[in-house]
Amino acid sequence: MNVWVRVVAGLFGLLLQVVVLDAAIRTFLLPRVANVRLTRMVSRVVGRVFAILARSSKSYPARDQILSLYASIVLLTYQATWLAISLVAFALGFVAAGASSFAVAFQMSGSSLFTLGTAAAHGGAPVVLQFFEAGVGLTLLALLIAFIPTLYSAFQRREYSVSRLSVRAGIPATPWGVLEIAQSVESYERLDELWHEWEQWFIDVGETHSTLTILNFYRSPNANQTWIGSAATVLDAAALFNAAVDAKPSPNAGLCIRSGWLTLRKLADYFGVSYPTNFDRTVPISISREEFDLVLLRLERIGVPLVADRDAAWSDFAGWRMNYDAIIEAFYKLFNCPRTDWHQASIQPLFGPSNKRGA
Repeated sequence: MNVWVRVVAGLFGLLLQVVVLDAAIRTFLLPRVANVRLTRMVSRVVGRVFAILARSSKSYPARDQILSLYASIVLLTYQATWLAISLVAFALGFVAAGASSFAVAFQMSGSSLFTLGTAAAHGGAPVVLQFFEAGVGLTLLALLIAFIPTLYSAFQRREYSVSRLSVRAGIPATPWGVLEIAQSVESYERLDELWHEWEQWFIDVGETHSTLTILNFYRSPNANQTWIGSAATVLDAAALFNAAVDAKPSPNAGLCIRSGWLTLRKLADYFGVSYPTNFDRTVPISISREEFDLVLLRLERIGVPLVADRDAAWSDFAGWRMNYDAIIEAFYKLFNCPRTDWHQASIQPLFGPSNKRGA
């Protein structure tokens, strides 16, 4: 085989393997946000396939069932893609090392990568290359195996608070449900525990979901209780409490909202979601004044003490919501989650008292 063909094959094979190792290291090992082109390309291709499959289902539970497989399939596709490229890369390396044909080089590469031992190399360079390829193959498999426990540990921490929210906000969770249940047990002081818990939740999600970005696509076990919807519920509930409830505004609620929008901005930057940075209270938010008034009317019916100036309450709520409104609405679409319908506040059953004997 022509010497220049061997040189070009060797250089191209080396380049391919560098691309694979770079993608594997920055996807699984680097503890910071990394924009890996190969990883994103694989995710988009698999995502398009799942989008087509999901569109064929009319009901949301059926779509959720299909989309719940997406993240796991992406991980396996990462591994399959890296192994396939490595197979070709090392085959080109064996060509450069003196293999008589690409077919022979491909057989040697497959035998080495999957440690089959079906084709033995001869000579110094091919033997070294064979050992190195076997190490690369085992390393790529080990990375995925070691990555999964870390991934599921972060997933379980995220979902623990999402599941607990059903106690404080109902199923599906709603912002007015948080305040109604607090009223039903006659304890607004305990809401500070909720704000603090979710402040910590947002910090944890901000770290784990920006470094282990595939976590964003792991769907919550309960189709009606998504992590995006739960985050929006807590943020809206905190904004409602500080804006409309006739009680001393909670600093913990304000910190929870700040923690939330900082985390959402970090994730929005990674996914290329645009959001306003200069806030103007005259800019409309996705929740209308009519929907806000419906929720206040419901809260008033159950006995939640509300401020007298509803215009000021709306202005304050919109001011809080403006910090995260565009991102939350974009994430509903990006992660295919059901949006909280504030009009449901007019027809949902009220939460009754639950902290009294005989109630």
